[in-house]
Amino acid sequence: MRPGGCRKGRLDLAAVCAYIPDMTRIDEITENFALLDDWDDRYRYVIELGRELTPLPDAARTAANKVQGCASQVWLETSRRDDTTDPVLSFVGDSDAHIVRGLIAILLALYSGRRAGEILAADAIALFDRLGLREHLTPQRSNGFRSMVERIRADARAALAGPAVAAQPS
Repeated sequence: MRPGGCRKGRLDLAAVCAYIPDMTRIDEITENFALLDDWDDRYRYVIELGRELTPLPDAARTAANKVQGCASQVWLETSRRDDTTDPVLSFVGDSDAHIVRGLIAILLALYSGRRAGEILAADAIALFDRLGLREHLTPQRSNGFRSMVERIRADARAALAGPAVAAQPS
């Protein structure tokens, strides 16, 4: 068995998602996608990733945290740790759609807990394509994914520019 509960062609989602509370690293998610031959299994995996997200407090479901440009309702809350000139950003998010919650989980695995400069250097759209998500999700979901990426990147740019991050609607 591989790390994260994977066997070639078979995925133990409970074992994989046990890693999510400390945010599954994107390499693990990418590897798990590669082990799943069937798109239906990948789709279920994305949904399972979303189910394991830490719930977003109702107080964080504000207009300022709402991501514009998504067909579903999506909220992303950003926090920042200023220990250098390149602050570390952490994100929590939620959506009213299961598949979108999974997409949020993928983005948080890529971005959360990283320095603002690293966030700006990471190419989430290339990852989205590499995972095959563009060809298997609706154009509206793909556009929503891009909106979430742009929101996170905007928060990273703001963190590098000034002392406080305030979530801004995109």
